[in-house]
Amino acid sequence: MAEGILRNAAGDLFEVSSAGSNPAGYVHPNAIEALDEIGIDISKHTSKHLDQFLDAGIDTVITVCDDANEACPIFPGNVNRYHWGFEDPPKATRKGESERDAFRRIRDEIRKVFEAYASGYRQAVDQNT
Repeated sequence: MAEGILRNAAGDLFEVSSAGSNPAGYVHPNAIEALDEIGIDISKHTSKHLDQFLDAGIDTVITVCDDANEACPIFPGNVNRYHWGFEDPPKATRKGESERDAFRRIRDEIRKVFEAYASGYRQAVDQNT
């Protein structure tokens, strides 16, 4: 979900990719549905391992769950690293909440943070041009 939201908010500013330390091999159907509800199509996205990005010249790494933050390797070069911890949606269901609702809640949390990040980045770029 994070990749789709950030790509939607700032894909015109930088390349956005997503990877995990233990990818499931598929994108969770509830993630696809939750983003589709807000007009973001991630149905063609794939689950990737972060190792494929180690030598890709990454300059910014954003982790979105505590497990990923702990498992994230050191990327070579001068890399900006941010961590915004969100619950893992399939494991985040609260009392009286369906799994689908947990995905929606976490989608909205990610969207709020990533759209603010994209807005700040966009303002910085505009001020330097």
